[in-house]
Amino acid sequence: MSISIGIVEDHSEFRQSLEYIISSFSEYTVSWAYASVEEALENNTETDVLLLDINLPGLTGIEAIPLFKHRSPDQKIIMLTILEDDYHILESIKNGADGYILKKSSPNKILDAILQVYEGGAALTPIVAKQVMAFLKPEAVKQGSPSCLTAREKEILAQIIKGLTNEQIAIALFISAQTVRNHIKNIYDKLQVHSRAQVVVKAFKEKLI
Repeated sequence: MSISIGIVEDHSEFRQSLEYIISSFSEYTVSWAYASVEEALENNTETDVLLLDINLPGLTGIEAIPLFKHRSPDQKIIMLTILEDDYHILESIKNGADGYILKKSSPNKILDAILQVYEGGAALTPIVAKQVMAFLKPEAVKQGSPSCLTAREKEILAQIIKGLTNEQIAIALFISAQTVRNHIKNIYDKLQVHSRAQVVVKAFKEKLI
């Protein structure tokens, strides 16, 4: 079974090159590729992972994240960007994106990022999380959020920040993958986040680890 990919990218040459690269590997299938959010929302079917350009005509990629998430809550979204634009990356994460890819990234890095988010990881490194901290507005820590993390939840949080998948965390901590998923759900609830990328950002912002 291959990972199904959707692409929203307005530059036709780059869109076609992405299709070619991804389709060259049997583990990945490009289900569709469109030049705009509007076209994608009108015609797309659900895919495992969506590659979404940040700068688009009409609705931008950042504006479109909640629309795609509402339609397909389990779909993973990776933003495509030309530069390491901290502000736009942060806005993408806040809107629910699971990671980002620089357009100049090598084919292997693009495929690795797709696989990483598909397996439950986040295509966002701790270094990038630190870089975007300056753009985060201070938020009041709601009673009982970070301070209520259990010792086990803090252990799992540390593994998430390292970029480990649920299965890798389970092996590292000698617990089942389902137990890891249960703990992560509790972490999300307590920290009031919705993705691993948001967990990483909040962990650094509030110095939870």
